[in-house]
Amino acid sequence: MDNSAGWRGPLARRTAAFAGALALLLSLALAQAAGAQGLATFETGPLAIVTADGTRHDFTVELAKTPEQMAQGLMFRRKLARDAGMLFLYRPPRQAAMWMKNTLIPLDMVFIGQDGRIVKLVERTVPHSLKAVASDGPVAAVLELNGGTVSRLGIAPGDRVVHDALE
Repeated sequence: MDNSAGWRGPLARRTAAFAGALALLLSLALAQAAGAQGLATFETGPLAIVTADGTRHDFTVELAKTPEQMAQGLMFRRKLARDAGMLFLYRPPRQAAMWMKNTLIPLDMVFIGQDGRIVKLVERTVPHSLKAVASDGPVAAVLELNGGTVSRLGIAPGDRVVHDALE
């Protein structure tokens, strides 16, 4: 008698239970690591990107202004709302370099000049990458959005970012 069919049911259930337990442990470990770091809180506010053809795209962004907030950024986030992002503000403007350490989702990075215009775009950065993504010159801010947003909305260098901190 072939018992292989009988093993598939219990084996599949045990494998699924093990995978679920492993996922739970991983989630708890990430949460503990995030808690151990004392996660910063962020002020939020409206931001818009106005493309060359006049189309306006509205977002709600978290503001990273302090060194602690900038160091944390969007680390440990499992998701980001479609119309959300994080704005890193640099006063005075300076060369900026970002990385994806402990960042779980791909991001688009929008480098913004002192005049509020987009000077550089880097799309779909790789989660967990330690490779620096640099601004290629002084910037007043960097906006991080969900990976793919720049392409989906047709955002390009020269488009204008509208936010109170950039005026």
